[in-house]
Amino acid sequence: MFYRETNFKETSIGKIPKDWEVKKLKDVILEAKSGFACGKRDENGIIQLRMDSIETEGWINTEAYVKVPIPKNVEEYTVRPRDIIFNNTNSVDLIGKTAIFSGEFRECVYSNHLTRIRVNFDKAIPEWILYILIRKWQLGIFRALCHRHVGQAGINKGDIYNLKIPVPQLLEQQKIAEILSTVDNAIQKVDEVIAKTERLKKGLMQELLTKGIGHKEFNNTEIGRIPKDWEIVALKEIADVKGGKRVPKGDKLVDFKTPYPYIRVIDFKNGTIIKQDIKYLPPETYEKIKKYTISSDDVYISIAGTIGLVGLIPPELNGASLTENAAKLCNLKRVKKEFLMFVLNSTTIQTQIKAFTGKGTQPKFALFRIKKLKIPLPLIPEQQKIAQILSTVDKELELERNEKAKLERIKQGLMDLLLTGKIRVKVNENG
Repeated sequence: MFYRETNFKETSIGKIPKDWEVKKLKDVILEAKSGFACGKRDENGIIQLRMDSIETEGWINTEAYVKVPIPKNVEEYTVRPRDIIFNNTNSVDLIGKTAIFSGEFRECVYSNHLTRIRVNFDKAIPEWILYILIRKWQLGIFRALCHRHVGQAGINKGDIYNLKIPVPQLLEQQKIAEILSTVDNAIQKVDEVIAKTERLKKGLMQELLTKGIGHKEFNNTEIGRIPKDWEIVALKEIADVKGGKRVPKGDKLVDFKTPYPYIRVIDFKNGTIIKQDIKYLPPETYEKIKKYTISSDDVYISIAGTIGLVGLIPPELNGASLTENAAKLCNLKRVKKEFLMFVLNSTTIQTQIKAFTGKGTQPKFALFRIKKLKIPLPLIPEQQKIAQILSTVDKELELERNEKAKLERIKQGLMDLLLTGKIRVKVNENG
């Protein structure tokens, strides 16, 4: 089915097989058309796709849309199955996110932040164009084409039309698209399993953190109904709250490994630290801020940027330096760190965090407000039982996310080989 290509030619987009062509996108599509501004919403109107409707995997997020009044020229902005949706306006890193519409909605339109690309089926397969655009986004091609417009980055339609792409014969495009789509379908199935497990966890958290285990009597309190023998305490009663520290002016983080990892909010995810992109402090910089570390006995909480992310520090990052955009909850008393993490992630506490967060263009969750958070507190044995149940679900989620990451690595490897022609698929007139 596969064979390694050895016969290449140099082109303006790099080496491609000799029997492939380089064409501008405009040569293989019928149109690239921007949508219309959202305007006011109308729950009785038509579904309109938005920037966040595009998943990075290349499909439509069926939960990310608005309903708007039906425009007079609705046909002009209707999305059809196999139309490609391209993000033309956003932050620089998100320009060029691309998805294909597979008929997720019976009828829908799209916003002016998106461009609808209709492919000429005689010249190209829509799925081939989709994967080429995804790969160009991954390589940062669109970032280089961006311009600023009204506070946001954008890309001109002319740049989209003139984008150069590799074009094999239609049958080979089809074969490659089928292979990549098979992996995409597997990823989507794992996503569905992850979503189901996350819903289970959410339901368990609501049940366990408001009703506990085996309780018959309850009290109505300022933070809702809880078991009668639970306490409500201010966070400052069970933990010290201390902030992190910014890198001093003139000093910089480094990519190479030193003994001094520096944890940023961007590293917070799924109640732990994502270690792939950890930055480090040079020894001389560490000496300046060495008092601002976090241990694996502490709980972190983000206080700027994305506010309210809560989690634990893995043992291998014990003693890492902590960003000024986060705080640590340390010297815990009468509470287990695992239980504290789960309760801070609960709807009850996250609602308090939102109410306490300062307003403005750069909201921040002040340390003195963190101390005032009201926490439901069972006795230690019940805390441990609750944390154990929720940790079991977390372990299942970790396995599912690892499976997704594995499939994504497989897909990336296939894209790098198949979309460049380094590995070819055998095709014949019968497919």
